[in-house]
Amino acid sequence: MIRVLVVDDDFRVAALHSSFVGQIPGFTAVGVAHTAQEAVEAAVRLRPDLVLLDQYLPDGLGTAVLAQLRADTIMLTAANDTATVRAALGAGALNYLAKPFTAAQLAERLAAYARYRHHLTGERDLAQEEIDRAVALLHDADAPAAALPKGRSPVTAQRILEALRSATGPMTAVEIADSTGVSRATAQRYLGDLAHSGKVELSLRYGSTGRPEHLYRRRGQPARIR
Repeated sequence: MIRVLVVDDDFRVAALHSSFVGQIPGFTAVGVAHTAQEAVEAAVRLRPDLVLLDQYLPDGLGTAVLAQLRADTIMLTAANDTATVRAALGAGALNYLAKPFTAAQLAERLAAYARYRHHLTGERDLAQEEIDRAVALLHDADAPAAALPKGRSPVTAQRILEALRSATGPMTAVEIADSTGVSRATAQRYLGDLAHSGKVELSLRYGSTGRPEHLYRRRGQPARIR
């Protein structure tokens, strides 16, 4: 379980982010801080794996205390000027998400971080290709994400994307429904949304009856011959 500390000066935003983190499989929110000092103290006390860090805090800037947190950090902030972005990345932030952002964008950043972290588990030497793969995994979700239609859950969308990512090739809506625990109709709705946004590719397979079957795969995932 990836332990997350949420740091934001706005109590409502912090609570919202904390609640959302708890909905993502494999993540748990272990604490919330609203000032730079609280963030440093909470990081020492709670020892989170990941900090979601705001820049503008009442008693200082997030970038000023980032190194003191001693945890992986993703910036979630309205600051989008070049100086702040350079300062954050230079201080060690792994990713940077400018407000306002969608729940789907945050979910994808967290899922990408989880894949990156899993890739770097254990004590071992890495070939250059494995290092390159880790960096690619961390930023796999950085492409612009289209907003989901009203009423759709970004958590469900992310579960479907993860099912496609872990598959050895394209999947049908029935296979995706079975692997994620949603109904076939729900899987089809989300797959349609994801295909429309360009995150999922759709192809057809013709059976003996001549009726085509829809196959789905993550964009860029190699096809599998069945």
